[in-house]
Amino acid sequence: MSESSQSRSAPVGVILAVDPDRFAEVIEAAQRAGLTVTSEQPILGTLSGTIAEDGIPALKAVAGIESVDRDRIIHLPPPDSPIQ
Repeated sequence: MSESSQSRSAPVGVILAVDPDRFAEVIEAAQRAGLTVTSEQPILGTLSGTIAEDGIPALKAVAGIESVDRDRIIHLPPPDSPIQ
């Protein structure tokens, strides 16, 4: 395999805040930028999905996208664990 065929970075989860008045239009533009939509919350003006790490700058440039945050997992200790 050549380096050029491996140029795409691994997909990462993202959460987007978008203009709720243009929700459908923004989703289409985000998909053209490389986003795979996994969840839509039109009333809240948010959606989540995955995109290659190197595609995030193009996603941030889409008109109507107000913010792009990487999806993160936070692990909490069990309720019965001692205070740390």
